[in-house]
Amino acid sequence: MKSQKILNDPVYGFITIPSELIFAIIDHPYFQRLRRIRQLGLTDFVYPGALHTRFHHAIGAMHLMSITLDNLRIKGTEVSDEEYEAALIAILLHDIGHGPFSHALEYSLLEGIPHEKLSIITIEALNREFGGKLDLALQIFRNQYPRKFLNQLVSSQLDIDRLDYLQRDCFFTGVSEGTIGADRIIKMMAVHQEQLVIEEKGIYSIENFLSARRLMYWQVYLHKTTVSAEKMLINLITRAKNQAREGASFPVSEEFDFFLKNEVKLSDFQENPQILEKFLSLDDYDIWGAIKLWKNNPDYILANISQMFLTRNLFKISLVNEPFSEEEIQDQIQKTQQKLGIPAEDLPYFFSYGKVSNYGYLATERINILTKKGKMIDVALAADLPNIQVMSKIVEKFYVCKAKNLILSR
Repeated sequence: MKSQKILNDPVYGFITIPSELIFAIIDHPYFQRLRRIRQLGLTDFVYPGALHTRFHHAIGAMHLMSITLDNLRIKGTEVSDEEYEAALIAILLHDIGHGPFSHALEYSLLEGIPHEKLSIITIEALNREFGGKLDLALQIFRNQYPRKFLNQLVSSQLDIDRLDYLQRDCFFTGVSEGTIGADRIIKMMAVHQEQLVIEEKGIYSIENFLSARRLMYWQVYLHKTTVSAEKMLINLITRAKNQAREGASFPVSEEFDFFLKNEVKLSDFQENPQILEKFLSLDDYDIWGAIKLWKNNPDYILANISQMFLTRNLFKISLVNEPFSEEEIQDQIQKTQQKLGIPAEDLPYFFSYGKVSNYGYLATERINILTKKGKMIDVALAADLPNIQVMSKIVEKFYVCKAKNLILSR
């Protein structure tokens, strides 16, 4: 690079862009779009400071990856310059396939298409554009590279993605319980038989990390108000999609209009570059722009939910530890319909129920501890860490959320 490029990050301070290729990727419109997608979706309805973006997170994760690889080199793990750059690119682009509002639209606008699949398709498109320079990054991202620890740094239960988003989300939400001590965790990382391990003296940092992540899920990511807002958004997009496919026309961006009117499969993204291009032009502003326009829409469902969003009149939600009985669900459905005075076929747009789940540690995806005797053991099997075994249990909570009233008359 003609001059060294640096960014000033509120969490880590100055971050250096290490190569021309990485700078070109960051400068690409696909990556710049991440500036317009919030990291935590609608969580700012609960924590007003949660306005950071996927762009912030991706840059921060790249920075942590560079620190991690530098530490591994110091400990004697050989990492070539090509592997180093490829690992940075893989973590930089790990979220490139996210759509507006992150996970919420995976269940409405694009049904059943996970962002990880779209990330791979997008990296493949970038690789063609950059003349194959992302080949190694793709291998690492897909877990096709022989040195498995590189993929584990990108995607595992103790990956760089989690180390950054937990620190960053703590910083911007102000929820201090999620503090994880990422610097120490990185210092304790090592490579043994091409697998990522944690040195035995870092075991308590891992326990703290897993506990903090579990707390962040209940306090931030699965906060009941966030769940309510996301269900409202899913219902709103579902209504617009259903109406559009019956011939209705809405004032929306061209790209948003395409996905409202067309059922798109994963294979369509692979076979038609124009569809991928349309998707990679979508961001949070397309949705918010539509919501502002829909508040005056003749369709009372679109108008009401849009106005509720703009005035933060969110669905009332109950989040409990035991599942609701069928009788309780039907009773609440009947009472909500009577209160709102709407037809039964419209009620699903104003009433949702289901469950959310959380776990601290998934035993099928091990975090390996390297003992002083050179043996790898699962962190959950450490004799004096019963908390991790408890956190291996998946905890489910059950919700019912419903509109408190209609703001606009039918």
